[in-house]
Amino acid sequence: MVWVRGKVQGVGFRWFTRAKALEIGGLSGFALNLDDGRVQVVAEGQRADCQKLLDWLGEGDTPGRVDGVTEIWDTPRRGYDSFAIR
Repeated sequence: MVWVRGKVQGVGFRWFTRAKALEIGGLSGFALNLDDGRVQVVAEGQRADCQKLLDWLGEGDTPGRVDGVTEIWDTPRRGYDSFAIR
């Protein structure tokens, strides 16, 4: 699970995150706007693929402006069929 801070709402950030997850492949989960202006990203898949998405979220060519990324690694729950925008 990841929380992304900065100018990440109203700039297509969730859509680009989904596109990047699909480009990496093998990931399921979601991207969700939070009321406090952050975006929450939950991704499940191979650890290396999740790390690729995490690296992109923090350092990639994302829309808007990322000021920081907070991550928590946990045991996959396998509750997602695809990567969705919520």
